[in-house]
Amino acid sequence: MNTFLRLLRKFVVYAVLVIISCSVLVFVITSFVTTPSNDRNWNEDQKILPSAEVQGDKVMIRNIRNFSYASTTSYTAHYYDKTFDLNEMKKVWYVVEPFSGIPGSAHTFLSFEFERNQFVSISVEIRKEKGEAYHPFKGLFNNYELMYVIADESDVIKLRSNYRKDLVYVYPIKTTSEKARALFLDMVSRANTLKDHPEFYNTVTNTCTTNIVHHVNTITPHKVPFFNLRILLPANSDKLAYGLGLIDTDLSFEKARERFLINDRAMKYANDPDFSVKIRGEE
Repeated sequence: MNTFLRLLRKFVVYAVLVIISCSVLVFVITSFVTTPSNDRNWNEDQKILPSAEVQGDKVMIRNIRNFSYASTTSYTAHYYDKTFDLNEMKKVWYVVEPFSGIPGSAHTFLSFEFERNQFVSISVEIRKEKGEAYHPFKGLFNNYELMYVIADESDVIKLRSNYRKDLVYVYPIKTTSEKARALFLDMVSRANTLKDHPEFYNTVTNTCTTNIVHHVNTITPHKVPFFNLRILLPANSDKLAYGLGLIDTDLSFEKARERFLINDRAMKYANDPDFSVKIRGEE
């Protein structure tokens, strides 16, 4: 029996080493053989890339997505252009959408609030081709391009809370107006870069959350630790942000999660023209 167990353990070790070696080999091969492209048969909701033009304190964003949804797969496409005045920047909001399929997984993105109840979201996502679906293992091997979706909150938040039925948390971030403006500019600049120089998404190194961390650390160096399990599995990245003092609240973390969960309000005010204000519980 002892001999059998030793042989079994050796077999398991060898099998794991073979799997790791094959995975590394596939990664190396795909890295050299494949190149990222913006010229593919994209899903309709990710077909058009946004861009930005900065002139002084004014930022003109083209192709802000604002789809109207009947379901997660049925929608009316609409894009618009808008100029934002950086002097009117008020707040940054951190949005967390935990997934039910894989423990710890989530999508995260930022929303920027300007005066006169103007909101715009920037969401880092895989750019899916038609018929393509996300899988984290495939995301390790250059299967998806990366894109920055710049969208209206009635699109990217309502899609997740009202149609996907995922929990959605919208947290106010504690920062200065100067850093908020710098963060916004850094993100729209990267959107411009990706429009001309496409990149591959990577499940570990180039995700929605790692890009946010990169942008934050560009503005405030070493503010967020990159090598943290809650960055790789960002369903609890809000707890990390809370511990770092990034969430603007005096509530305990548990109470903050209750306060900034927006699903009920998103359903109640789904068709309200002040959707973004109402989901935050602000009348």
